[in-house]
Amino acid sequence: MSFNRTAAAGTAVAAALGLAGIGTALAPIAAPPAARAQGTPGLVEFRWDNSKDYRKLYFFMTETARLKRSEYYLILKPKDRKTAILKLTVGIPKSFDVDIQPKNVQLCYMKEGGMLARTRCEKQIPAVVEVSKDGTAIEIFPDSPVPVGKTIGVYLNLFNPFNAGMYQFNALAQAPGDVPISGYLGSWLIQIDPPNN
Repeated sequence: MSFNRTAAAGTAVAAALGLAGIGTALAPIAAPPAARAQGTPGLVEFRWDNSKDYRKLYFFMTETARLKRSEYYLILKPKDRKTAILKLTVGIPKSFDVDIQPKNVQLCYMKEGGMLARTRCEKQIPAVVEVSKDGTAIEIFPDSPVPVGKTIGVYLNLFNPFNAGMYQFNALAQAPGDVPISGYLGSWLIQIDPPNN
């Protein structure tokens, strides 16, 4: 028997015994609220083409529902990069139809959250931020190369897109050196949920 049927049966019994006021007062307490999705990646991730060339990166977002204001924390742990970063590019799919303003993007040293603490920026890294005209790339140029050994991340403050779905953001980094080539660091797989009406 489902939980709602049990609550309804309890209310009917209370009404039959003349305790209608108690049954109606307990009815709102009996129904638990619907669970909401968390803004962190899941433990299991299914991919059609799971190749060695794909590397999953950790992220946190404050709101997963479409059209809601959300803070994105795109994390790069020390194990995710082997060299200092001279330039960081975040590739965004064209279908992620959001107006990203450079003033709402920061490069930070990050504090990773968990059960007892929240993911947050500990210290902002001075950098110049440029967003492509079509919104498919965020390019971040730190004032000095970001050394290896600390957790860094890109902080975004924006409204989620209208379309629910999964969006793959790719991280590319250019290391200091003679050859200006950006290498793939990994991807953040962002999920936007439909409204739970």
